[in-house]
Order: sequence, then structure tokens, then C-alpha cells
Amino acid sequence: MIRKSIKDPWREVSWDEAIAYTASEFRRIQQTYGKGSIGGITSSRCTNEEVYVMQKMIRAAFGNNNVDTCARVCHSPTGYGLKTAFGTSAGTQDFDSVNEADVMLVIGANPTDAHPVFASRMKRRLREGAKLIVIDPRQIDLVRMPHVEASYYLPLLPGTNVAMINALAHVIATEGLIDEKFVAENCDAAEFKAWREFVSRPENSPEAMEKITGVPAKDIRGAARLYATGGNGAIYYGLGVTEHSQGSTMVLGMANLAMATGNLGRVGVGVNPLRGQNNVQGSCDMGSFPHEFSGYRHVSEEGPRKAFEKDWGVTLDPEPACAFPTCSTRPSTRHSWACSARVRISRSPIPIRIMSPPRFRRWNASSSMISS
Repeated sequence: MIRKSIKDPWREVSWDEAIAYTASEFRRIQQTYGKGSIGGITSSRCTNEEVYVMQKMIRAAFGNNNVDTCARVCHSPTGYGLKTAFGTSAGTQDFDSVNEADVMLVIGANPTDAHPVFASRMKRRLREGAKLIVIDPRQIDLVRMPHVEASYYLPLLPGTNVAMINALAHVIATEGLIDEKFVAENCDAAEFKAWREFVSRPENSPEAMEKITGVPAKDIRGAARLYATGGNGAIYYGLGVTEHSQGSTMVLGMANLAMATGNLGRVGVGVNPLRGQNNVQGSCDMGSFPHEFSGYRHVSEEGPRKAFEKDWGVTLDPEPACAFPTCSTRPSTRHSWACSARVRISRSPIPIRIMSPPRFRRWNASSSMISS
């Protein structure tokens, strides 16, 4: 059904007429207000194919890069953090991996409410004897429920995620809990040394951070020891991590913790985001951000752009759309994961040193991820 004005009655038409009318209106709007007057928002509940076609239509038919997705909020910090640490923006494990986890560290997530199917797997593994650490301002159901109880519940103050991860890292670095063999084989030695020296400083100790996080130092120390020594340690985190000004920094901090303890590269471990929709990863992979084509290739880079132009038979806009109109970011800084991710880093109240991308030979060969 179509109508030309809200004052007109709806008129039933064929699909062909409806589609032709919609397309003509898009063209009219662009001719009147300019090429950039039309854009689109993709959904992370759509399939990869649907998302790909959507961003292709906007770039090839509308002639601009005005495409975005809800994943900018829930996934940009994960994308930036994991890509910086591991070279890929995806979570490191698949859902089945939880069946082999010995210690689960749940940060800023409420699986029983937001991811009930996966939560059932977690609870089954916990009933089999796995240990649980919950870091969240709110006492979620997993802290204590029939047949499931967290070994440690750290009710940190909102906005102190990075302070908490630094305190956990301090315990691991100063109590001889680092997996030295794993680090030597997989991490950049100089960058790891700098990170180790930073988190070992007294100002990053649980006792110092207790004043910031509001969590007793003895509980932080106990949780760090359990994660480092309890066997397969898996980190699961949600929007309580990423939807913060320091979201990217926190993701890097969790990646550092996993690397330092050797909890990467096998089943039952890893850094695993629990995202807002079922296909957040796919929507990003398919090119839903205004600055990147499918496969995270920047629209301003001539090589990738020419390849898409050849395949699609059109000339593409080399300028990325941006959520910040005054942004002067250019390809030299990669415009990584949209300006919003860069803002999250710069506004971090607690500094954290990061390790450069590790050389995970076997681990990087895996294409599995925690979300579709």
C-alpha cells in the first residue's frame, strides 16, 4: 500500500509498483537534498546475506557510505580491543567450549536473562564442578541460585572495570601466577615486560584499587588466584563492559589477562563476548560500519575500494561517513572501529598498558567465535 501524502488514503498496489515508487522517492530525495541525504541501518538480527545486500545497496545504489548498525555500541569496543590484541575482532571460542571450562569469569553480563540458552550450558557445567567468578555491580542470578553459587562475587562500583582488571592482573603478575612458557612462545617480549611492570606497581594493587572499586582486596586476590590456577579459565563479558567510555580499554585488559595466564588456544578458555543480538559479529563482518567494507577493509584505501568497484560495476565513495562531523581521522589512523571506539579509549579514567598482537600460531588458525 502506498500514498504520496499523509493526508491521502492508502492505495493497494502490486509489489512491482510499490518497489518502483519507493526507488523513485529515494532518487527524488537525493536529487533534492544531495547524495548523502539517504542512509540505512542494518540489524544484527538479520542473516549475513541480508546485511551484505543492505550495505551494498547503500554504497552501490545510493553512492555513499551512510550505513551503520547497532553493533557500533555493543561491538565496537570488542572489535577494536580483540583486533588490537589478537588480530581478529571475533571472540576466541565457540559456545561448546564452555563444556570444558574449569573457571568462568563473568564480567558485566547477565546470561540467565540475556542469553538463557547459553546460560543453561553454563549452569550445567557449573553443576559438574566448574568454578564461577562474577564481577558486576548488580547481584545477578548466577551469584546464587539452586545448585549454582559463585566462588567469588565482586560487586564493583559502576565505571571501575579497568581498575578491577588491573588489580586482578597485579595479583597474577606479583604472585608468580604468569604462564611464563605461554608468554615466551606467544607474546611480544618487550611489550609484555612493559605491561608486567605497569600492573605490578603498588597503585594497581587490590589494596589500592579497593578505594576505587569498592571491593575488598582479599576477594580480588582470591578471584585472581582462582582464575590463574583453576585450570581452563574462560572470560565471558557483556554490555556492562563494552557500553562504557573505557570499553575498548577493558577488552584489552581482559585479553592481557588471558594471555598472561595462558588461557588461549584451546577448548575451555578464551575471551568471549556475549553480545546484544544473535548476529552482531556477522553484521560487522559483512560491512555494516560507515568506514569499512566487508572484511574490515577501509573505504578510503584504494586497493580494497577498486576491488569492490570492479565486482559491483560502480564508482564508490572514498570518504567514510562519520558519527562525528568534525572528525579529521584519515586512513593513516585506520579510523578503527569508528570514532566512537577511539573516544572510549581517550576517556578512560584508569590507564592500562597493552601487549602488542601475540603470535598465536595454532590459535589464530581457528575461525570459531562466541557469537554468530
